[in-house]
Amino acid sequence: MVRQFCLIFVTALLAACGGDSAPTATKELRLSSQQEIPKAMRGVTAKSLFGAQDRGSAQPAEPFGSYAKGCMAGGMQLPETGPTWQAMRLGRNRNWAYPETVDFVTDLSAKAARLPGWKGLYVGDLSQPRGGPMLTGHASHQIGMDADIWLLPPKRLNLSRAERESLSSISLRRSNGAYVNDGWTHQHHDLIKAAAQDPRVSRIFIFPGAKVQMCKDETGDRSWLRKVRPWWGHHYHFHVRLNCPAGASTCTNQPAPPPGDGCADAEQWVYDILHPKPRDPNAPKPKPRRELTMNDLPGQCVNVLQSQ
Repeated sequence: MVRQFCLIFVTALLAACGGDSAPTATKELRLSSQQEIPKAMRGVTAKSLFGAQDRGSAQPAEPFGSYAKGCMAGGMQLPETGPTWQAMRLGRNRNWAYPETVDFVTDLSAKAARLPGWKGLYVGDLSQPRGGPMLTGHASHQIGMDADIWLLPPKRLNLSRAERESLSSISLRRSNGAYVNDGWTHQHHDLIKAAAQDPRVSRIFIFPGAKVQMCKDETGDRSWLRKVRPWWGHHYHFHVRLNCPAGASTCTNQPAPPPGDGCADAEQWVYDILHPKPRDPNAPKPKPRRELTMNDLPGQCVNVLQSQ
């Protein structure tokens, strides 16, 4: 029981800290034992091992573990440029994902290209070539089922590599995320709606003011709003999380969102932003997030790293 509690606590902590650290499932994973881990992988952080990989593993595609504690076999690379998308920040080498995620991104980009003023999508981080913890930024994006989509409407899709490193997306938040700013358009609403209506999608994370605005503007079917969840940051991009693939017993889904459209929850987020509680000077400071090691990941992740 103590071991199970600790695992649940660590997973929850990962969900509350770091870059794209949206909440994840708390189901216990099969961990590697020290005896199963090669000597070269002991005593080092998992992010240093996975961050050093520049290609996907030569294995059938399969996600192992959960969104914030796992890895990916047989990852597919999203082409740097397609008819309706461009992958950004190529120097990070994070345009890898599970094949179904790559298909989703290309499908969504085609829908985006039909929106007035949009040529398609600028695609941010997916995952590293073999998933796993990242060297910087996200706590999630570890199993190839997460994708960041820029909120900047592309005007052209012939950016050079240098331009993709220097160009910035746009922030659409106002008042620390309580409201959208003048950059928000109905096309943003329609794009996020199209993503949420895709049955492959588990949920979408975006700043609270955007969710509240979509709740106000939606006059038709509101069921898709359930998948759109308010979360810190996420005002330069929105984060799409896909469900685990059908039949993937090695992949841990995040629990489904609560019933309903979630609009009251988003309004509470906004209220809390506008009426912050005074910080208790005696409250303990949050502890830094502990770096994951191979002992924290599913045992299959050792094989993923060892694969040619």
